[in-house]
Amino acid sequence: MKRLIVSALLILTAYSVVAAQKAADTVTLEGQIVCCTDCWAKADRKTTPYGTAADLAQAVQCVANGDPTLLAVMNTEGATTFYQLEQGKFKRPGKNWLDYVGKRVEVTGSTRSKKDVHHVRIDELKVLASPEFPAEPSSQSVIGTEAELVLKDLFGVEQRLSGYRGRIVVLNFWATYCIPCRKEMPDLAAIQNQYAALGVQVIGAAADDTNALPKVRQFIKETRLNFPVWIGATATDMQRFGLGSALPGTLVIGRDGKIVASIRGVIKPADLKKHLDHMLALAEKQSKEQLAVVKEKPAKASSVPS
Repeated sequence: MKRLIVSALLILTAYSVVAAQKAADTVTLEGQIVCCTDCWAKADRKTTPYGTAADLAQAVQCVANGDPTLLAVMNTEGATTFYQLEQGKFKRPGKNWLDYVGKRVEVTGSTRSKKDVHHVRIDELKVLASPEFPAEPSSQSVIGTEAELVLKDLFGVEQRLSGYRGRIVVLNFWATYCIPCRKEMPDLAAIQNQYAALGVQVIGAAADDTNALPKVRQFIKETRLNFPVWIGATATDMQRFGLGSALPGTLVIGRDGKIVASIRGVIKPADLKKHLDHMLALAEKQSKEQLAVVKEKPAKASSVPS
């Protein structure tokens, strides 16, 4: 009996030690979920908060590239410790952490470190705050405003949207990592073929930067693009044109350089053609009316004596 009691006490002691160890390994951290250390390091986070619309747009690319999503924990002195997020008991709503990027959260779970890389396995997550943005122009509010965009082409030459005044421009924002963008490229190429002789020009504004030029060139080759491609477009560019920050997005711009349509998401070829056909028909009508006025205008009587 005595042996049984001793054994039971030893088991209880061992269980208590394990339970205490587990409790010690459980931590609660408060910080901001970010897409990568490079994006965090683009600014002094003591003065410039992370989580702008441009940051969130970049997060889409980072996540698509397989970059680990991080919890940035900043101390009172401004030093930041990053923890790679791992799924524990907490069940995120999507297949990745993208929905939480930019948000300030409190997480509870266990941590581990390997070769100076910290990880946190999340058992509980509570959102404390979400990034706030100024109101963006809507698709309708930009109609009739002048559109200007300055980017570089594949050869590093600066190109301006205003250089295409006199033509109808279809400006499409895309990126090599954007799957929906790839799907709409054949339709845009077909529109370029069909309407080029009528004074319509399709232009691709890629969100990829100069470091991704090989990917851009490969994308062009694979999708057989037949229109100019500029690089370095940003979420800010898209937002001021009423397109939001999510790719793809398309503008239809008149010959006078003013926006006729701002289309979020993948284009519908039939709807885009309606815009172009209407603009071309209107231009033809105006041209005929001007010609008719010239023909009807009486000639001035000669003042030279006969």
